[in-house]
Amino acid sequence: MDNRELIVLIPHKLSDVMQDAVNKTLENKLYRIIDCYKDIKSMDNKIVLFAVELGDSGINIELFKMLDTIHKSGKTFMKNSVGGIIVHSNNELFTRSVARKIIFYCNMSGCTFPGRPITEATGSFNNLISYKKIYDLSYEEIFLNSCKELVEGLIEFEFPRYTKPNILVLHSSNYKTSNTLLLWNMVKKELIQYDINELHIENGSVKDCKACSFQACTHFGENNTCFYGGIMVEEVYPAILSCDVLIFICPNYNDAISANLTAVINRFTALFRNNDFDRKSIFSIVVSGHCGSDIIAEQLISAMNINKKFILPPYFALMETANSKGEILEVENIEQKAKLFAENIKKLFN
Repeated sequence: MDNRELIVLIPHKLSDVMQDAVNKTLENKLYRIIDCYKDIKSMDNKIVLFAVELGDSGINIELFKMLDTIHKSGKTFMKNSVGGIIVHSNNELFTRSVARKIIFYCNMSGCTFPGRPITEATGSFNNLISYKKIYDLSYEEIFLNSCKELVEGLIEFEFPRYTKPNILVLHSSNYKTSNTLLLWNMVKKELIQYDINELHIENGSVKDCKACSFQACTHFGENNTCFYGGIMVEEVYPAILSCDVLIFICPNYNDAISANLTAVINRFTALFRNNDFDRKSIFSIVVSGHCGSDIIAEQLISAMNINKKFILPPYFALMETANSKGEILEVENIEQKAKLFAENIKKLFN
């Protein structure tokens, strides 16, 4: 990937902290800066780094003009590109919410995001406090090192190819009533040649995270287990470790991932402590009764791509709207949409 052009999008004047980090991170590298949405042209087959200053309000007008330009330029505008984000705020808010929105828009335009594709610094640097406990470095040095690691990771990133792919599907819905599962079945028909493990997370089968101490969680994680045990340890953990692709089936419940699947995600932490997920890919099927599928998709981006380091392939989420039972079947071109989504997954296996 070294021959790909490195483009740095800087949608607003940077603070001294950010400017210093960007300058030192990109030292001795060839790159091109774009600081105005009108200058955004071809973005395919690139390494794209956003360097975003959020100030006090978290509102960066030029950034949203850039995202608007990217979105309007079509689904293939960032095809074969890989992206990352450096973001800074003057306070404790906004860095994560803005970062995942950037990822969402660029992913819809064909951009891939490796696991943990952002480096963020809040006004107090308290988001880096866990690193401060490990490294004898200033917050500024920790932030700079993280920026350097991010850019080197983007440059070196290569998509894993799975020769005997294993697909894990997690859901907590009812096949008799769920539009989301009906849509998954349309996709699944196009993937029958692959090994698919479908797990139903029933109500009450997974307790939410107990918030054990770091030491306790690490102790359990070393044995790929967890304080609570149960289906998570007996079925979900082994399935996660053996899968190459993870698909979440996510109906929109009050603009949030369902409680059962949220508990599953929270319980990933013990497993994550002793295992790398950075060669596994995440997809999702989201169906909303009215609207808001983007909210669910962004929650998955935060949880699985940014936090748990799953790769986010292009067009990772199939998002539709259907209310009454079976209404998904009436969505225009739904069979074709399901087929295209399956074809997108298959691209990982060639």
